[in-house]
Order: sequence, then C-alpha cells, then structure tokens
Amino acid sequence: MNKAPIYPYPVTYARENGELEQYRASFKTLAECKCAIDDAIFDNWDGMNFAKDSAKRVLKQFGPERVTFILAYTLQEMNIDNRFSGHNASWASTVPLYGIASGRGSCTLESHPAKVDLFIDLVRKDLQELAQQKSASRQKSSAKPKKEAVKMDKTPIYKESFEYAYNHGEEEQHRASNHANIACKKAIETAIASHYHDNRLDTQAAVQEVVKQFGYERMFYVLANTVQTQGTDGRVSQANKKWAQTIPIVFERGKRDTSYLITQTHPGLLDMFVSSARHEHLLRQPLKAADIKAEAAYILERFQAAQEPNSPNGTHYMVQVSPDFLARAGTKDTDRLMAMLPFQTLSLSGLEGRKGTFALISKDEDRFQKLILRRPSVRKKLQEQPTADTPKPSAKSKAKDQER
Repeated sequence: MNKAPIYPYPVTYARENGELEQYRASFKTLAECKCAIDDAIFDNWDGMNFAKDSAKRVLKQFGPERVTFILAYTLQEMNIDNRFSGHNASWASTVPLYGIASGRGSCTLESHPAKVDLFIDLVRKDLQELAQQKSASRQKSSAKPKKEAVKMDKTPIYKESFEYAYNHGEEEQHRASNHANIACKKAIETAIASHYHDNRLDTQAAVQEVVKQFGYERMFYVLANTVQTQGTDGRVSQANKKWAQTIPIVFERGKRDTSYLITQTHPGLLDMFVSSARHEHLLRQPLKAADIKAEAAYILERFQAAQEPNSPNGTHYMVQVSPDFLARAGTKDTDRLMAMLPFQTLSLSGLEGRKGTFALISKDEDRFQKLILRRPSVRKKLQEQPTADTPKPSAKSKAKDQER
C-alpha cells in the first residue's frame, strides 16, 4: 500500500515551492484509486447488492485516506439532486478535501450514484471494523507488562565548533553532543511520522515523545537549526522563523552542520510540531509580572469593548480568562490579576454549559477605569538610596561637573 499522504495544496502552491513532482504523483495515485473503486463496484455488483468483502481489496491497496477522499469527492460532485443518502452526505462533509477545485474527472467515480451510495455504506462499515480491531489491539498491548521508561539523554549541548574543541582538548564532548543532536533529529522525524494518522498530526503526543528522550533544550536546538534554513518557505510560520533566530547555532568553519537537519518531514507538519513544542514549553514557565499585567489589560479592554451586558441572564459583563494564563497561574498569580482590575464586583467563575473561566462584573460598574498598578516598594527605594558607606565622588570630579 502506498502510505504517502495526499498532497494537500493546489498546483499553484506546488509550482511556487518546487513540489510539482509530489503534486503529480499524488493525483496519479488518486486517479488509480478512482479506477480501482469503479472496477470493484462493477465486479462485485450482483444486480441487487454487493458482496460483504467488496471494498476490502481496494482499501488494502490504496488505504482508507485515498478511498474515502475519492468517495467523498464524488458525492460532492454528483449530489446535484440529492441522489445520495443523508447519512452519507453528512459523512462526506467530515472528509478533508483540501479545497481541491471541483470538476476533476480523474477523481470522480463513473459508477451509478445508487451503487456508489451502497458502496460507501460498505466502506464505512469496513472502516468501523478496522477501528474496532485497532482499539482491541491497543487494549491488548496495554495489558502487557510496560516497557522500562525511556531515560532522557542528558548529554550537554556543546556550543562551540570542533576547532575550538580540538584546541581545548574537548573533542569527546563535541562528538557526544553531535551524536545526541543526530539522535534527536531522528526522534523528531519518527515521532511526527508515527503520530500522523488520517491526515491529522497529534502534535502534543509527538512533542512529549521527543521531550522524554532529549528534553526541551536539545529539541529546540535541533528544531531551530532546521527552521533557520527555511526562511523563504511559506509553509513555515513567520512566528516560528523569528523564534528560531533567537537560538544561536554553532557553525563549523562558517558552515551549518547539516548532520542534524530535519529532512524527512514535510515542512508543514514540522511547523505544527514547532508551534506545539513552543506552546507546551510556555505552559511550563512561571508567570512574570508582565504576563499578569498583560492579561489584566486584555480583560479590561474586552470589558470596555462590550456594547451591553453579555452574561447569560444579562446582569453582568463577562470576559473569558485566557486558558494559557490559567494553565500557568497559581493562586498568588490569580490574586494579583484580581488586584489589578479596578472593579468592586469582580469575580472569576465557570459558567454552566460553557468551557473555561470567566471574569464577571456587574452591569452597573464603571468599566472605564484604569488598571491598579503596584507602586514601587518603599523598601526597594531605600535600598537603592546612597548610604554612609557609599563612596562619594571626588572633589576633582565635582569641579569638572561645575565647569560644565
């Protein structure tokens, strides 16, 4: 079975990014899959129905993603007079078609809509059985004795060139660090590949798999080394490119070390991995005073932007507190947030039927007040003031000041 994912971008994007070969190969396989499904429908139709295993061969040959793509695309193209059942039309709307333009005959089945509709039922039943088998297999494997926990590679990152290492007798540290970088690179590629299913990447699971083996520092070092080479690639976000530039990478004789560049992963999937890794790492960091002030300013701004009370019963103004803030905040952080907001009726609460935590104030509150910011500590000011032990400027320097 060809396990390569369907190329998810239009031809203009493929042309601009030098990926026409991948684009053509993807559509060639889709066309082959379409012909195989038409043949399966023709060969297995007995005049009234299909044999039970009619779809299994084509599913095995082309995989669930391509087969469901062709069926959903055909339904979209041929359903001009509601010739397909409602449950299949609803199912087709959940299948990603990547915004591919309509009218592609190479992706549209030629079989009668009624037969296609029955074949879709058969495929969906087979996919459900496959999912149940996978679930049973997972449960069975989880019942087995657990493997020994993976130990993290704690080799320090060597942040100098090999020439420097050679001159200072540190070649072994350099080699060990480089071997760990290469192992981390391979782990990232493996984690992304193993957690990519049904055209979706479980970024959180992939990131944690790598972090357990190498930690955030080495993972970020290896990721930044690759992202720094993707300056003109539109599939990598500007935010991740800017982040990568903040991490200094060691060059060998003016050239980048390519031995741990991530080359076996699609840039779009790598970008998703980087974003998730940065977010997971951020949630582990304690909040700073500036973070709490920024959240307070955000809540105040949203309160002031509301046109009318927006709570379910219309008696309060409400703003959802950022989930990322709550994930990082302790009790003291929440207390400091509350102290900055200038409202007598302020409260933080969950709401029935809604996810998250909300800041609420009475509709009678004056919303157009300023944040309450702490005054500088008197003790800190006193500590900064000169004491008797502080050396005084010399008379000579005073004279110079006076002359000016």
